[in-house]
Amino acid sequence: MVCNFRMLCIWFCLMSNLMSTSTSVDSLATNQSIRDDESLVSADGSFELGFFSPGKSTARYLGVWYRDISGNSTVVWVANRETPLENVSGVLRFNEEGNLNLFNDKSNITVWSSNISSKAVNDNNDPIVAQLLDSGNLVVKNGDSNANNDSFLWQSFDYPCDAVLPGMKLGWNLVTGLDRIFTSWKSEDDPAVGEYSLKLVRQGYPQIFQFKGFVIKTRSGPWNGHYFNGYAPPNPNQYSYELVLNEKEVYFEYQVMDRSIYSILYKMPPSGSGQRLVWSSRNRNLLENTSTAGQDQCENYATCGSNSICYMDGDIVTCECLKGFVPKNPEQWNISHWSDGCVLRTKLDCNNSNTDGFLIYTNMKLPDTSSSWFSETMNFEDCRNSCLKNCSCTAYANLDIRDGGNGCLLWFDSLVDMRLFSKGGEDLYVRVPASELGHVAVNGHRNVKKVVGVTVGVIIFGLIIFVCIMIIKNSGSARKFYSKHNTNKLRNENIDLPTFDFSVIANATGNFSSRNKLGEGGFGPVYKGTLTDGQELAVKRLSKKSGQGSEELKNEVALIAKLQHRNLVKLLGYCIQGEEKMLIYEYMPNKSLDNFIFDDTRRKLLDWPKRFKIISGIARGLLYLHQDSRLRIIHRDLKISNILLDANLDPKISDFGLARMLLADQLEENTNRVAGTYGYMSPEYAGLGNFSVKSDVFSYGVIVLEIVCGKKNRVFLDPQQYQNLLGHAWRLWREDRALELLDEVFGETCTPSDVIRCIQVGLLCVQHRPEDRPDMSSVVLMLNGEKLLPKPTVPGFYYSDVTRESDSSLANSKLLSANEISTTVLEAR
Repeated sequence: MVCNFRMLCIWFCLMSNLMSTSTSVDSLATNQSIRDDESLVSADGSFELGFFSPGKSTARYLGVWYRDISGNSTVVWVANRETPLENVSGVLRFNEEGNLNLFNDKSNITVWSSNISSKAVNDNNDPIVAQLLDSGNLVVKNGDSNANNDSFLWQSFDYPCDAVLPGMKLGWNLVTGLDRIFTSWKSEDDPAVGEYSLKLVRQGYPQIFQFKGFVIKTRSGPWNGHYFNGYAPPNPNQYSYELVLNEKEVYFEYQVMDRSIYSILYKMPPSGSGQRLVWSSRNRNLLENTSTAGQDQCENYATCGSNSICYMDGDIVTCECLKGFVPKNPEQWNISHWSDGCVLRTKLDCNNSNTDGFLIYTNMKLPDTSSSWFSETMNFEDCRNSCLKNCSCTAYANLDIRDGGNGCLLWFDSLVDMRLFSKGGEDLYVRVPASELGHVAVNGHRNVKKVVGVTVGVIIFGLIIFVCIMIIKNSGSARKFYSKHNTNKLRNENIDLPTFDFSVIANATGNFSSRNKLGEGGFGPVYKGTLTDGQELAVKRLSKKSGQGSEELKNEVALIAKLQHRNLVKLLGYCIQGEEKMLIYEYMPNKSLDNFIFDDTRRKLLDWPKRFKIISGIARGLLYLHQDSRLRIIHRDLKISNILLDANLDPKISDFGLARMLLADQLEENTNRVAGTYGYMSPEYAGLGNFSVKSDVFSYGVIVLEIVCGKKNRVFLDPQQYQNLLGHAWRLWREDRALELLDEVFGETCTPSDVIRCIQVGLLCVQHRPEDRPDMSSVVLMLNGEKLLPKPTVPGFYYSDVTRESDSSLANSKLLSANEISTTVLEAR
């Protein structure tokens, strides 16, 4: 994204000759002026508008800069960058027409003007003022309008220079034709327009390019819903990012959400490289100074030409043709002159698109979208078919990676400026002739395997399993046999997961240092580890003191190895050495959801859109387990601490140690070994040992209500009715006071109807009777639809006179626990 976006070049420019001002004001009324020894200061004192001389220059410029940041001043905007005042003083005057005019103090010649249309001012009879906002934006506005009003008569943010500040828009106003482009200074002593520029290009699907003159230097990659695909952003808890694309505007902007950050600055210096600067709000010390000067060669636009992938082998840049493509100029290619790129070895058969197919490349920076077409609503299968029907279509991908992937992005003609990342990136489906489909690309490039033998083996194995299951089912004992032996069959398959040496894991975790400990679950502690190549891991270590857990660990390996979904945590490998048993997962930098929802400070970072995204993501992950995966999986320990959050705050369901499999047509199972966490277990499971997809749905409903209100079900106590969270929510719902359940940190910042819909879905999921609860496919539709929902009935564990007599034993069960450790042995009645 643009925040971490290396081509968003940034430069910390020390202004050695900034003039000390003796007088300052907070706004200008009409016919007021600022002279060379005066300044205009923002209300919070962050920014100052005045006259300065950059570097060694003696020329005077009108500009805006930061004040009092570690003793240095940083210019972020210059008015007369092309028309300096040479060896003379200047005067800024705000006239009755609403224009800011900069004059030569001696000759009274205008050297710069804001050029506001007189009609725009005269149409409004309110008094107008010029003001420097706390954001650093110099504006002309109605005197009584709010500082965040978008209807400014004029603003400096519409005419940026080399600095990118929070709230600035990079891109187009399609109504007025205004294109906001960032341009470097000519030199450190001259703020005139330099060689480098940063521009949002609307051709095809919008991207951000850095130009040197008219030559493209770097490219951001397309927007994927979270950030620009070429660069992952800094911590999303600190910043928010947005690409606006509609009939009136196309622009990108970012905002700072973390109050501990005073401000952030990006500058594009004369050299084209730059820095990202972040200051502390407490003492205004510099917290971060990140340079982009050392970016690798794959960042340069089209290093490898067309239809080729760039990747870094250590410090060495390497290019490889896509599978099915060959170098256009082999002689030049062999001496590492790659600019001619690659071409198809066998031309596509446009008369018969059914003979073509696609190879998937993972962890990719997607190609230049200048020759692309996109749809925000088309599903992935239709996207593939659309590409096959058009002979010019060369590749396709998801337009938006949120919520499991949405929309369609199609490429036409050559694929340019691709690179392979060691991690991150996205999936790209490249079209090739049928003759090239006998190979599968692995990790986006070099390692390819023949799949004919594997395919035949899978088919034969599948037929054997099918015949066996049918025979066993006909014998009348299918369910017990399947339940007993299915996990063992999975373990005996080739799981194809790497094993890690104990010494490698011990070294990565600092010998399981307490400072690397992330938490502790029912089967042991979890540690953060970092391999020698920088890859971060989460290591789940089975406790040696526990007499249980070995079977659960084996079960987790067998299950998760077969599950692949963006809302499920990814298992990277395992380690079994002597008494040591460990699972190695992808590392989730934001840890578990409970670290946000139940924390008084961090909960404020999860606004309603983020919480709704998490609610929807968990639902999609659970739907995959129940319905869309190869096996029907019952999690049995779904709770808020088992929902992990990645760098983008996308939820991932974790901890499958208690999970169980059912036959495709099997609805429920019974166990004498009840396992799970009090407060999340459904009544029929906690009391009778019956588990099904509906017991997971109950747990999901508890999670939804906890996310909405920010309180734990297992410790919540309604002071009026002595109810748990479910009972409290049910009482508020019946009294038409459901919005009182909403976490107080939201205030009035969310749409009430959306909140009420989520509360209603949560209550539908925690209904006492399993048959009354919706399945997860219905839940997903309810969350994202607008149709009226059914009315919920009484929830489980609702202590009331209306509780049915036959359910009294369950209703009176004391199912609250002092902690949230999973209970692994609880004998059922």
